[in-house]
Amino acid sequence: MISFQRIFGAAAVVVLASGVAQAADGFPFGTELTLEALPQPGSKRVPNIEIGDNGEVILELWCKAAKGQFSVAGNTVIFVPAQVQDRSCPPAKAQADDELVAALADAATWKRQGEIVTFIGARQLRFRVNGN
Repeated sequence: MISFQRIFGAAAVVVLASGVAQAADGFPFGTELTLEALPQPGSKRVPNIEIGDNGEVILELWCKAAKGQFSVAGNTVIFVPAQVQDRSCPPAKAQADDELVAALADAATWKRQGEIVTFIGARQLRFRVNGN
């Protein structure tokens, strides 16, 4: 005969294990992500996103910087860009920055597979969670 304690203990292990898996595959609030891309010519910089616990965003782009807000429900995502700082960028970098912000704003869904977060819209943007 199986005891109540064994059933309860096994159920607790399943719940804890699923919670860990969910956290590893959940939206990366409170983390920093780096775009999977090569640096632009003449630079070592690659765009990154710092996402706060409440979805507030600080973007360091190819040249510009921006702020915004993520709202997430399930696999649906909305990115609302806010203030963009133009840092007297060369035209090619400014255009790449504007296109990246527009692609994030266009994203309708997202998915996470381990350390890779993909925002999906007309264009897919893959970011890697920065590990420290």
